[in-house]
Amino acid sequence: MQVTIGLAQTKHPEDGDVIALVERFAAEAHSRGVDMLVFPESLMSRYEKEAEAFVREAEPVDGAFATALDKVAARYGLWMVYTLNERNPKGNPFNTAIIVDSTGTKRGIYRKIHLFDTDFTHESDRMSAGSALFEPIDTPFGKIGLAICYDLRFPEQARAAALAGCDILIYPAAWVSGNTKAEQWHTLLAARAIENEMFVVGVSRVDEGYIGQSAIANPYGILVAQGGTGEELVTATIDTSLREEALSRMPVSVSYTHLTLPTKRIV
Repeated sequence: MQVTIGLAQTKHPEDGDVIALVERFAAEAHSRGVDMLVFPESLMSRYEKEAEAFVREAEPVDGAFATALDKVAARYGLWMVYTLNERNPKGNPFNTAIIVDSTGTKRGIYRKIHLFDTDFTHESDRMSAGSALFEPIDTPFGKIGLAICYDLRFPEQARAAALAGCDILIYPAAWVSGNTKAEQWHTLLAARAIENEMFVVGVSRVDEGYIGQSAIANPYGILVAQGGTGEELVTATIDTSLREEALSRMPVSVSYTHLTLPTKRIV
């Protein structure tokens, strides 16, 4: 099954009108024959905002922001993946990705599990972690899975998606710039694709401090699309039957439920 994917490599608009930004990219995607349009992490609210304002701006998944984007998807007949700062009545907001179909109907919601807590930033200071993996959904293009940014560094999450039959795993991201960070981004996208024999899509912001360089890796780890460091719509047409070819040639994506740990230490 062939599908044309659009990677909306965006930065936050100076006037703050994110919905107009989404509309602009959706119109271009439609004119270029895109079937599925993917936006990066932190689309709704800049992570760099003061924490109190960031939390205050959070909305539910059926709020004004999400509803407006669903209507854009329907207006242009696009499947779409977007992110928002989701209100959490029990604490800090969730970092959430939503996939909607070409009628604007929500088909899946994922809350980021692995928050970006490092030596220079702590996402958990303003965000709450999700508690569940995303179950890949059936689409006209094959099974689609979702994860977000830092999740890319955790191979078990991608393997769980592969074992659930995922054909295309999508990572909206805000991949920060820094020494070897672009190389790590491309290597990790390719690694998740190779070890699970599926397509892996990564879409990153291009605001100051983020790398852009959105990409699609095929089941053999080849980058079949790659963006630059500026705002642009990157497109590629892929054929998900390539996953079946890879699986038949080298079936590494197998279940390990038949394996047991040794009861005695092996020396």
